[in-house]
Amino acid sequence: MAKGINKVILIGNVGNDPEQKAMPNGNAVTNLSVATSESWKDKQTGQQQERTEWHRIVFFNRLAEIAGEYLRKGSKVYIEGSLRTRKWQDQNGQDRYTTEIVASEMQMLGGNGEQPEPKQQAPQQGMAQVQQQTRQPQPQDSFNDEIPF
Repeated sequence: MAKGINKVILIGNVGNDPEQKAMPNGNAVTNLSVATSESWKDKQTGQQQERTEWHRIVFFNRLAEIAGEYLRKGSKVYIEGSLRTRKWQDQNGQDRYTTEIVASEMQMLGGNGEQPEPKQQAPQQGMAQVQQQTRQPQPQDSFNDEIPF
């Protein structure tokens, strides 16, 4: 039997533009906040109620680069990851704890069909070249006539 499961799945809106940094070893790390909201009707008053939760998200390596490049404040996003609590010291030497979600998967969501604008132009050009290469039609004479049945 499994020792435990530490899995978080969120769909929400990015609350701030991503903050991207490089770790001492050169790997990328990106931090941002995601808001999730739930609403319900109060049984006593009949009023619509809403509660918003804010989640700290951290991305590492290639996922950090992608999140830093394409996510913006207000972007709708799907995130999978795990909870992690880390200990750090403030300026007064006091121990502090922060619980955050370490993302393992991310999917940009949106229903308006618009593509987000990347920060840098070069990766977009690279993606366009890959898309163009995959869209080239196959030659008609590539059909294999020698079927063994």
